[in-house]
Amino acid sequence: MAATASPASVSTLPAERFFRGSLFFLILTSVGMLIATGKLDAISCVLASIGVLYKGARWLQRKRPELSHGAATWLVVCYVGFFPLDTFFFSRVFVANSANPALYAALLGAVHFLLFVMLVRLYSATSDRDALFLVMLSFAAILASAVLTVDTSFLVLFFVFLLFGVATFVGLEMRRGANGAIARPVEAQPAQERKLTRALSLAAVSVAAGAMVIGGALFFLFPRFSAGYLSRASMRPSLMTGFSDNVELGQIGEIKKNSAVVMRVKTGKPVGDPMLRWRGIALSTFDGKRWTSPHLRAAGVAPNSDGWIYVGDPVQRPDDSAIGLQYEVLLQPLATDAIFAPANAVSLKGNFSGVNSYGGWTPRRTYVFRDFTGSLFNPYRNYEQMRYFGYSRLPRVDAAKLRGASTQYGEGVREIYLQLPALDPRILELAKTVSGRAPTAYDKAIAIEAYLRSRFMYTLTLTGKPGDDPLAHFLFETRAGHCEYFASAMAIMLRTLGIPSREVNGFLPGEYNDLAGDYIVRASDAHSWVEVYFPGNGWVTFDPTPAAAEDFGFFSRFGQYLDWMELSWNEWVINYDFAHQMQMAQLVQRDTRSWTDSTRAWFASGQGKGKSWIKSWLNRGSAFGFVLPLVLILLLVALRYDLLRAAVRRLRLYWQLRAPESERANPLLASRLYAELLRVLERRGFARRASQTPLEFAMAMHEPSLAPAVQEFTQVYARSRFGNVPCDTLLLRELLEQIRSAMR
Repeated sequence: MAATASPASVSTLPAERFFRGSLFFLILTSVGMLIATGKLDAISCVLASIGVLYKGARWLQRKRPELSHGAATWLVVCYVGFFPLDTFFFSRVFVANSANPALYAALLGAVHFLLFVMLVRLYSATSDRDALFLVMLSFAAILASAVLTVDTSFLVLFFVFLLFGVATFVGLEMRRGANGAIARPVEAQPAQERKLTRALSLAAVSVAAGAMVIGGALFFLFPRFSAGYLSRASMRPSLMTGFSDNVELGQIGEIKKNSAVVMRVKTGKPVGDPMLRWRGIALSTFDGKRWTSPHLRAAGVAPNSDGWIYVGDPVQRPDDSAIGLQYEVLLQPLATDAIFAPANAVSLKGNFSGVNSYGGWTPRRTYVFRDFTGSLFNPYRNYEQMRYFGYSRLPRVDAAKLRGASTQYGEGVREIYLQLPALDPRILELAKTVSGRAPTAYDKAIAIEAYLRSRFMYTLTLTGKPGDDPLAHFLFETRAGHCEYFASAMAIMLRTLGIPSREVNGFLPGEYNDLAGDYIVRASDAHSWVEVYFPGNGWVTFDPTPAAAEDFGFFSRFGQYLDWMELSWNEWVINYDFAHQMQMAQLVQRDTRSWTDSTRAWFASGQGKGKSWIKSWLNRGSAFGFVLPLVLILLLVALRYDLLRAAVRRLRLYWQLRAPESERANPLLASRLYAELLRVLERRGFARRASQTPLEFAMAMHEPSLAPAVQEFTQVYARSRFGNVPCDTLLLRELLEQIRSAMR
């Protein structure tokens, strides 16, 4: 029992069921929050859930505690000896693959200890002190959940925890006040207990809602500063793998089975370019199984005085027909140092050093690397969530200009981008057959792209063994594969025809969410495509992979709402700092000015309409000129003699007297009727003094026509109000009407 020490006294205390239910759901919510973080091991999740639910069933049946206080204390002492083993061995097994196993194992061991103490106390609780201790342990579980996750599910469960927390303390305070008082057992008055439970539930909901509103306002108004001591010691999330400086055929297929969000790119509106890609790494050398860039020559590019890093290719001439695109990227931690941006990136701006400049820490100098393929890299790698802004010029494909491009390539281009490993001779024959009579390099590229798109199948499930020549296996046997097979096939077939090409790894645009105005890019959007070189025009993007079917159903739309909520949560709660406060203040100032102007315009419009309406009535006849002053006089009279309030009071009493019989027996209704009696008598000159009791006032009444009815009314009222007797509403109403008739 989580009540008092005496089982016999439990039934005499009010709000017993309310208190038990609130405390149980408070504990259940705290355990659920720990499980919802996804950081606990399956054994702890199952055992903790079963333990709490089983005890809840026992509480409903009002069973006695399973453990004594002495046994509970010995169990906790024994677990203290087991705690080092859990931290250094058992918990360490579950977190072996994390970025910081030692810190993570210590935290997980502490959570195990917290759950064990909570369950032991739950099964041995006998007093209100035990209940208070369980509440404190539940709050500690909430703090542990906040350390383990920053997901939006934490916000929802925290609001639930707050509601049950308020309800638990309300019930606990009710029980403390009633403990030792003389009252009838709860079982003898079930109706009153239900009413009390409803009232306490409404009070708990109201207090919790008020706390949420006030707490939310304080959260956004108080000054906030990011970083600090714990920010540097925090556990880094696991890095998604799949992108590096080399790619093996078949590798991206494993990444595309992962639906985790890797980045969000805010553009404000959908980008109409069908070849939009988030470009990452361009690879130049193929050994038959793997693409690499052995000629990597990356140079550092520093920001200008305005903070922008200009990364545009100085060799490639600007295209006047290109479309400018401004974007904002929120990149999750990835196991790559690549910076993702649309083709022909011009400038970037962001803290690529990955170190926060607040809290007294000195940030490292921000700059990026750019290699000879135009790929961009973060010199400090993407170990933390990173936000950066960019501007790119999306090229427009001019088919006529590309068809007229020269086929005289420089020695450097020929050496790097026409490199070929030992190939199956059928690949060259296939390239010649597919390109057929195509007269230009651009037409040959179009023909090979269309051939791969229309004659081959896209699949994540590869069949057969590729052997030593996976490219030939793809082209002549399976005729199905991942996107890197399609891109490799096109790039190599073009090289056999003497056309420079390279493979590029990055991401497809992803799913556009019009709620947030951004593209949701997942690991499953990982993609490979081809860039072909045309002298005088630069590198042009081709994608030979068949398009996959898109899902625009209900669940897809629902997922967009959830993603928008998660993005807003991360942006305006988790990452909320002084810069966000400044931004919010500017938004509020701008919106307030707009609302003020709109309100003034609306009021002026309403005022003009009102004047026009009055004028139209005045013009219709002279009768209105007489009616309006009369109405104003009657209104002033009603206000002077309080007629409106009296009418409202009479109407309210009228509806209360016609309520169901169970509600008419309420002693509070007798008090309202007695107050009405005093007002009626006061108008006749019989005013009750403050020192008189109701019975003294009734006995002092000597008016023969009023005294009997007043005395009987007072006796019925006193029995109902102070004697705990059901109110006889019908009798009181008859007596009140008799008194009114006698006064008339």
